[in-house]
Amino acid sequence: MVKPLSFKGDKKPKKRKRAEETSIDESGPSDLAAPTTTDDAEHDDSWVSAEAAGDVQGPVMIVLPTEPPTCLACDANGKIFTDPIVNIIDGNPSTAEPHDVRQVWVANKIYGTENFRFKGRYGKYLSCDKYGILTATSEAITALETWTVIPTHDTQGTFQIQSQRETFLTIKEPTKVNGAPDIRGDATEISFDTTLRIRMQARFKPRIKASKEEKAKEKISRKELEEAVGRRLNEDEVRSLKRARREGDYHERLLDLKSKNKHDKYG
Repeated sequence: MVKPLSFKGDKKPKKRKRAEETSIDESGPSDLAAPTTTDDAEHDDSWVSAEAAGDVQGPVMIVLPTEPPTCLACDANGKIFTDPIVNIIDGNPSTAEPHDVRQVWVANKIYGTENFRFKGRYGKYLSCDKYGILTATSEAITALETWTVIPTHDTQGTFQIQSQRETFLTIKEPTKVNGAPDIRGDATEISFDTTLRIRMQARFKPRIKASKEEKAKEKISRKELEEAVGRRLNEDEVRSLKRARREGDYHERLLDLKSKNKHDKYG
């Protein structure tokens, strides 16, 4: 189930406490359970930078090389425009986060290819016509809505977004005095103006997701370990089992302790 986007400053919903929860004062040291769910991995709403094309998936923000930084956005009519970034630290584009859902695109690989599609806030896909004009008015995927994400070889953490006509997304000088920069899809060569950053939610980044899932596996309470073994454990045994969960030989270590239980019982 896709989780609604949340932004900085949003109030977190309060969780109800279970009536049957035992207070800490009434629990012994072996009864205090640490959280063991994978919620940290599945619900991490923080924003991070994509570092490789394989990272790009889920909600993304396409940060443009303007001064001050802006991002790619679309309105309800499918018009594409550059939008100022409010959530940013010291003007550093690698810290940018969206404050408006119009700044967010959902990126997915097109099945069976290495190409991408970008769906805007209103359910339409980012498209580029033969003149380099960008819109988001199509609900179908054709060559016009198909993009290639290419890492910039000499600038780590940045990308080129290329159309199927082999032209690139690029910024243009504003046509009006004090106007916003323009964004087009007609650049034929890679340059500073075509070099973009892609910000994404951490929970969709493969390496971070895998790391958080591994950490979630490490979280197991003393009570759960003692229930698995069938007796109270000393500190060394608890540490040993937790280390075994990290290193992948938890079940073998658990069998050793259970076997020790039998020897102690019948020895």
